[in-house]
Amino acid sequence: MTAPVFVAEELPDAPEFVLDGPEGRHAVSVKRLRPGEEVVLTDGRGRWVRGVVRAAEGKDRLVVGALDPVREEPAPAVRVTVVQALPKGDRGEVAVETMTETGVDAIVPWQAGRCITQWKGDRGLKSLAKWRATAREAGKQSRRVLFPQVAEAATTKQVAALLAGADFAAVLHEDRDHDSEPLATVALPEAGEIVLVVGPEGGVSPEELAVFTGAGARVCRLGPTVLRTSTAGTAATALLLGRTGRWS
Repeated sequence: MTAPVFVAEELPDAPEFVLDGPEGRHAVSVKRLRPGEEVVLTDGRGRWVRGVVRAAEGKDRLVVGALDPVREEPAPAVRVTVVQALPKGDRGEVAVETMTETGVDAIVPWQAGRCITQWKGDRGLKSLAKWRATAREAGKQSRRVLFPQVAEAATTKQVAALLAGADFAAVLHEDRDHDSEPLATVALPEAGEIVLVVGPEGGVSPEELAVFTGAGARVCRLGPTVLRTSTAGTAATALLLGRTGRWS
């Protein structure tokens, strides 16, 4: 099993480091790490260092020694961004959690026309903070050292601009009457940016679909069944990471 991951905003350049605060508490009181166990410290932005627990002090101080030189995770040849329409309830955090565990590189919340949930004012700020905290915790749980970026909520116009700048852009669309391509066989770039749009439970509206295809997006389907908005992005990410060699 790989070593557990903890976040250190500033990675140490000394042979020993004390992990304290919430991260130290999680390591000592929740994970119950003991001397001799390996850990990984990361800034969540791709830089990381491996070390060995020297001591667990009190309830929230982990002394880590034998630190290797700081390393940096190389950027992937193909980067996957999912534009996620806002689900209702806590399904948004579920989507962020599972996409992060799967390996998505960036998540863009989208206020689609058919979204029941509205991110406005303080509610929007709190919801965005939850998504970002979820990505951080899921990144640690899945042993990642480069956590996905969670952008601020985007409008349809902003999403279209993102699609227009991608090396491959697609909208997942389940309408049986619409001419769509299977995501499993559509041609993908060997390098660059892939941007995928996942619509709300009510689906992408015809007006939004026209804007996105006008920006160069392909209309694709995952398979013969219709997935919830909170699971479609995860399934699509897994498919894309497998097809682009990221999972090989």
